[in-house]
This record gives sequence, C-alpha cells and structure tokens, in this order.
Amino acid sequence: MLRGESLSAALPRLSAQHAWNAAQRGAAQALGFEALRGLGRARALLELLHPRRIKPALLEQLLLVAVALMSLPEPRPYADHTLVFEAVRACSTHVRTRAARGLVNALLRRLQAQRTALEAQVMQQPEARWNHPAWWIDALRAAWPDDWQHVLELAARVPPMSLRVNARWGSREHYAERLRTAGLSAVAPEEPGLEQALVLERALPVHQLPLFDQGAVSVQDLSAQLAAGLLHAQAGMRVLDACAAPGGKTAHILERADCELLALERDPDRAGRIADTLERLHLPQAEVRVADAAQPGTWWDGRPFDRILLDAPCSASGISRRHPDIRWLRRPGDIPALAAQQHALLEALWPLLRPGGRLVYATCSLFPAEGVEQAAGFLARHADALALVAPGQILPGRSPERDGFFYAVFAKRTDDPA
Repeated sequence: MLRGESLSAALPRLSAQHAWNAAQRGAAQALGFEALRGLGRARALLELLHPRRIKPALLEQLLLVAVALMSLPEPRPYADHTLVFEAVRACSTHVRTRAARGLVNALLRRLQAQRTALEAQVMQQPEARWNHPAWWIDALRAAWPDDWQHVLELAARVPPMSLRVNARWGSREHYAERLRTAGLSAVAPEEPGLEQALVLERALPVHQLPLFDQGAVSVQDLSAQLAAGLLHAQAGMRVLDACAAPGGKTAHILERADCELLALERDPDRAGRIADTLERLHLPQAEVRVADAAQPGTWWDGRPFDRILLDAPCSASGISRRHPDIRWLRRPGDIPALAAQQHALLEALWPLLRPGGRLVYATCSLFPAEGVEQAAGFLARHADALALVAPGQILPGRSPERDGFFYAVFAKRTDDPA
C-alpha cells in the first residue's frame, strides 16, 4: 500500500495522471485516509483470512483497502455489500483474472460472516488494536505513560477543522457571522495566541469556506497558530522563517505585523507554495528564497535577525491523525536522524540572532528527542540562551481538538552570562 511516498505527494501525481476532477480526488483521499487509519487491523485480519502472501502486490493492496473499510467501527460509512461489489469490480478492472476476482469475493464474504470472531482474535496484537507500528506504540508509551492510549485513540478519529481569520481582513467575530449566514457553526477558543481562531463543527472543502479564495481565512490547526504569538514579531523587525513551506506561519506573522521577513525553503516546489499563500491572503510580500537554513553561508547577508522561527523538519508524529500515512512511512531510525538535523539547524541559526532577540523552536512531534530533549540540549550548549515561558509539549490526549506540537522559546542574553 505504501512505497515510501506520502499521500500528499502521491495524490496530485495520480490526479494528473488519471485526469481526476475535484470530487474524484477528494474521494480518493478520503478512502486512502480511512484505509490508512485502519491499516494495522487490516493487515492482521488479512493474514488470518489468507496466511500465504497474496500476489500480485496490487491485489494485496486492493484487499487491504477493502478489509480496512469493512472493519471500521460502527457506524460504518460503507455497506458491506457495496464494498464487496466495488472490490470485485476493481479487481476486474486492474487485476483481470477470474481467480483474483474469486479470491477477493471469498475473503471479503468470509470477513463479513466472521467479522466479530476474527476481530476479537487480532485485537490482541498491539499494531491491530492501535493501528500504529509497534515501535511507535512503544515509544509513546515510554514517553507519555499516562497519555499514550488516549493519544492513539484520538489518532483513529477524523481531526477537527480549525481556521485562522486573516487579521488584515477583519475580526473573527465578523467572520463567524459570515459562517452563520452560510449555515455553518464554529467555536471561538478563548486562549492567548488564538484570538483569530475558529473551530468548525464539521469540516468541508476549503473552497466552500466563505471568502477563502479572497483571502479572509486560512485552515490551520490551533497548535500551529500559537507560533506567531510566541515569536512576538513587531513592526519594522527583521524576521527569519527558517523552514517556511507551505507558508501558513509566514502568513500569520505578516498578518500580525509589518516586518521585514525572509522565508526560506530548500525545496523549490514547496517554496512556490509560500508565495501562493501570501498572494491569496493579500499580504505584504516576504522575500522567499530557495535555500538550506542550515547553511547560512549560502544565503545570509550578515545582518542579524530580531526574530527567528525554526519550525524544524521532524517526524510529524503529532499530526498522524491528520496524515495517517506518516505512521507507516516512518522508521525507528528516522527519529535520531531528524534530531541530528534539528540540532544542526539550531546551531546554524543561533549566531544569526541579535542580542535581545528571540528564537522560537517548534516541531509537530510527540517524541522527546525532537522536543524537550532537544531544547534541554540547546540550553546546555549555549550560556547566552535564556528559556522563556512556552507551551512545551502539546499532547492531543490533553487537548483533543489540537495536533501534537512542541514549542520552546529562547531569548539571546544582552549581558555577559559569565
């Protein structure tokens, strides 16, 4: 089912290849997400139904999708007979052998008839119960012994849709009224840093949001919305957004203050998305540069920054409910490799901050190596760094409407720490 490519990368390519319209692409994404949220259970069930390896690989993948959808918790969005029919029909189109069609029909009919007994059997396996790799489950349990089960339970649910109203367009109260006029309901969080945030009671395609295309609003998780407030950029300041794509936090900074902002992204395609985001929101144009933030010698002009936002590359373990392919694509060795990359970025960027300036370090991770341990190591290495109050680790289990995130805020001392 997964060949090392994220669903967000695969879907645009497949959509262009097969000339899908918006509805078809949306349906493919919804089916993919549902299947990936139940992939651990589906693999265990399919192994019970057919212990021998199923070939070709496409046939096995088709069965995994069907089994995952048939074993969703009640109430299931798809009727069993519909799934069996569509799976056999897909087999006829893509595998094209009578034996394959017969196998698909037989295995799915057996699952339908024996589902309760089969599910009870596989739910003894951690990967089937929690629909995450065993190493991931073990790592969460070790890091968060009181919260890991709730975190994994929430990962099985479709996350809420959070909005950020463009402060240059108007207030969230004004936009909430526009939502009500359109028959949509939203809740306004009452918390510092979330003054422009709204949480929709039900998700919908972004282009159906009132005035989305006109730049009135963006989709952004509540945890991610805290970054701009923690950075506290002021008018006239020189600001660096070091790993900026796709531009949500860049835009939020500019919505709050007229500052001189440099946004870096080393991937040219992703860098283009930053400019697109700023254009849609009618924001003062930041300087967007394709560059590696860890190599300042290739892009820095020698002028220090007043503020630096380092939303560092990470495991993305905190957003696995929103992107369920992440949990299956990651490997245990990725975490120390990513932690090393975060270390290198912090070391490269800290000298670029002026005395009295502020650096915000953020990751959408649940693993301590990318969060509290990284921050503690940084402070131990830098006597001129002062830790300011920050949210620290945000766990979905404690804040169900939010993604998992980590924040640390460092100020550079103006005095001699010695």
